[in-house]
Amino acid sequence: MRPLTEDEMKAFFEKLTKFVGENVRLLLERPDGDWCFRLHNDRVYYMALDQLKIASSVPRDNLVCVGTCFGKFTKSGKFRLHITCLDHVAKFAKYKVWLKPSSEQSYLYGNHVLKAGLGRITEDTPQYQGVVVYNMADVPLGFGVTAHTTADCRKLEPTGIAAFHQADIGEYLRGEAELC
Repeated sequence: MRPLTEDEMKAFFEKLTKFVGENVRLLLERPDGDWCFRLHNDRVYYMALDQLKIASSVPRDNLVCVGTCFGKFTKSGKFRLHITCLDHVAKFAKYKVWLKPSSEQSYLYGNHVLKAGLGRITEDTPQYQGVVVYNMADVPLGFGVTAHTTADCRKLEPTGIAAFHQADIGEYLRGEAELC
């Protein structure tokens, strides 16, 4: 495990700030201790420094994963968030979308969020902004990208797409998401 390089750090935090905004610093500056991001086999892991000290005694070849996998770097150098980081990102998400109960299952099967299934949306959400998708009971379901601004969503017809599907917990439960 090693710290991220400048280019990796830039790509990683660029993607992360798309969902949590300036709250990224709250992930590192926590009251329960010091936390960090480390790279292992092209995957970025989020862990406490205590875990890092313990993991440093394990040889690299024998170490599978430690902490929470936030995502991985593609061969082209882009960063992709994994659904395993949803709990951490959802706490600090700047923009959120809530689904009506009737459209939860549709979203979990990989469909986009339609205006008819949109329960609520954070005020002043810009277009093409990363959002965390919740159900009406405030349980995070996945990630998405808004297709329209908040004001434009109000004017959409019921079959119009309000947010694009990116990832959901259904992928994790069905075993389609990469864990380590």
